[in-house]
Amino acid sequence: MAFVVKSRLSYLNSTNLTLYHMLKEFKAFAMRGNVIDLAVGVIIGAAFGTIVNSFINDVITPLLLKPALDAAQLSKLEDLTVFGAVKYGKFIGATINFLIVAFVLFLIVKGMNAAKKKEEAVPSTPPAVPPDIQLLTEIRDLLKK
Repeated sequence: MAFVVKSRLSYLNSTNLTLYHMLKEFKAFAMRGNVIDLAVGVIIGAAFGTIVNSFINDVITPLLLKPALDAAQLSKLEDLTVFGAVKYGKFIGATINFLIVAFVLFLIVKGMNAAKKKEEAVPSTPPAVPPDIQLLTEIRDLLKK
């Protein structure tokens, strides 16, 4: 009986150590800069998606698609359907959302690339010549004369 209890305790201790090490590795993984940057990007992306949806539903649809919706006797783009079941209005709204998001991301990436090129274009100052190399250069120049 004592052997069974000891073996179970050693199993629990080894399991706890394994779990502890796994949690420690997970913490190191989760706290890496890339993971946190990705999380921030996802959160900002979700917020940006809300802004784009509002832009489509509250600005684009009333301004640009109002005549088409009036002709179809509808109040919202999402109400456009075929046979009452195929909601192609939602598809059109999602397509407009995608195009706006893709265009804005294109502009952001283009701006970042332009800024990166400007950084690379700035010439760096040449490194200072060490004194021993300077001395050897002067000796060489004197020997040439």
